Amino acid sequence: MPSTANLRRAALGAALAAAACTAGRDQGPAVADLSEIAAPSAAGSAEPNLAVGPSGRVYLSWLEPTADSGHALRFATLEDTTWTSPRSVASGRGWFVNWADFPSLAVGSDAELTAHWLVKRGRSWEDYDVHVGRSFDGGASWSAPIVPHHDGREAEHGFVSLLPDGGGSVHAVWLDGRKYAAADSARRSGDSSLTPEMTLRYALIGADGRISDEAELDDRICDCCQTSAVLVDGAPVVVYRDRSPEEIRDIYVVRMRERGSWSAPRPVAEDGWHIPACPVNGPAIAADGRHVAVAWFTAANERKRVYAAFSEDGGATFGRRIQVDDGRPVGRVDVVAAGDGSALVSWLEETAQAAEVRVRRVGGDSTVGRATTIARSSAARPAGFPRMVRSGDRVVFAWTEPAGAGPSRVNTALARLSGSSRR
Repeated sequence: MPSTANLRRAALGAALAAAACTAGRDQGPAVADLSEIAAPSAAGSAEPNLAVGPSGRVYLSWLEPTADSGHALRFATLEDTTWTSPRSVASGRGWFVNWADFPSLAVGSDAELTAHWLVKRGRSWEDYDVHVGRSFDGGASWSAPIVPHHDGREAEHGFVSLLPDGGGSVHAVWLDGRKYAAADSARRSGDSSLTPEMTLRYALIGADGRISDEAELDDRICDCCQTSAVLVDGAPVVVYRDRSPEEIRDIYVVRMRERGSWSAPRPVAEDGWHIPACPVNGPAIAADGRHVAVAWFTAANERKRVYAAFSEDGGATFGRRIQVDDGRPVGRVDVVAAGDGSALVSWLEETAQAAEVRVRRVGGDSTVGRATTIARSSAARPAGFPRMVRSGDRVVFAWTEPAGAGPSRVNTALARLSGSSRR
């Protein structure tokens, strides 16, 4: 595990290098006073995720192996600069554990928590269900799992986004493979008229666990890219990677206009990325009031890029895209609102040695700050998707250190948002 001193030296070196290639648009680094903090995760842990509750408390969740060859979804909260002792949400065997389709923990309040994980179903490796657990006592106890989809198909259901609405209900969005399963079943019977397509679906999970307002948001999307969602004026705004009949896979947005009514999908930007396969590289969205920021990866025209774009009308329209990367991005982005109209964007950048988790500040006026390296990492799949959240003037990072000389492990770091004076 790299030392704090090494992290800081790496951050300084990356910032100086980035300054050289972003001359004329340098707005300073995104974060300061970067230091690694020991995560409470066990050896073999991976797939971290982060969340912030309305009180500003930061939650870390992750997966780790159990003694009976199963897995447990664990979580802890950040108290000052120390993580609390971990607690379990659920555990079991037969879970679907994957570097790209990872569990989450969503926070309605410090008492109301919602988590999701994935459980295998059926014969194929890619047949699995979404399981959702609810807690109304701060994680001391959890409900029996709730499955938000009712198709009954042995199919892929995953890449979930959860949004508590503040009243005990939770908005759930996921990739749904029921049309794939139907097409496969028909093909085995000699009927090739159905097209195997992934869909984007939604449901509202009530405080009593009941499912309502089920809807198909898009009838053809990319097969295995993450979704991301935020609440704007109390209604979900969802971003995801679309899939056109011509295999153009750009980032799209869909918004709830009122309960039970959704906007038509529309592109955040028209990159024109033609790829006849899933790149496994979804977008991220953040909001501060009606000010929305989206970050994403594309390799349109054989050029790898990480972009950000901003909306001033709650995600209805977006301005021009702004390049964020340093020339060799792997993608795997995250984004948080900085509170002043700008946003922090994190991503993996390939280097001569391996890869680095980097972050930089981007403004809607196209100003781009210097990049800071958060950690050395890897471009390989086991490195997963680094995560990031902001609470006040503090920014928390989490990533997986892949297995090397030892087992994989979840790592975390803490920094101060540049421009703020306290830690």
